[in-house]
Amino acid sequence: MDVSAGIEHEDLFRQVYAANFEPLLAYALRRVAQPEDAADVVAEVFLVAWRRGREMPPEEEIRLWLYGVARRVLANHHRGTLRRERLGERLRHRLRDAFSVDPGSQVPERLVVRSALARLGELDREVLMLTFWEGLEPREIAAVLRVNPSVVRTRLSRARARLRELLRDDPGPAGHELDVMAVRISEEGR
Repeated sequence: MDVSAGIEHEDLFRQVYAANFEPLLAYALRRVAQPEDAADVVAEVFLVAWRRGREMPPEEEIRLWLYGVARRVLANHHRGTLRRERLGERLRHRLRDAFSVDPGSQVPERLVVRSALARLGELDREVLMLTFWEGLEPREIAAVLRVNPSVVRTRLSRARARLRELLRDDPGPAGHELDVMAVRISEEGR
């Protein structure tokens, strides 16, 4: 590689990074449990972008390409998380059996919308999240997911209807409202 090509690659990468870091971080933050994980996901996305810089699409498609890379990085992240959780569960069972103590604790219940989203299929959930959280149009979502735009429009319509149905049918656990966790007060405490 000649020096001028290396400098051009660096300049392009810096521009891509500056223009896309915040949207990609927001994308990742909405899809992981811990903010530190989002930072790791974004770092890996930009590592891929650096390594595959010559394969990057034209400027108007770069963000969509990065969302596609982020989607695959997140899939790997979630698979790794699942493996770690399974390993942790096996360890908890062994400890519980060995010491007759349950070291686990209850995990707080999810909020109503997150719960409803979790009951949707993966593609439906991703189409909704890309539409409402990332602000992408169906043609852009199609590029990220590598599907036909008509598939996205159909999925989006069905996913909206299914989400409305889930939210209507399940008002959620007591003490929860959409984005606010409420604490129950016992009769004695009133």
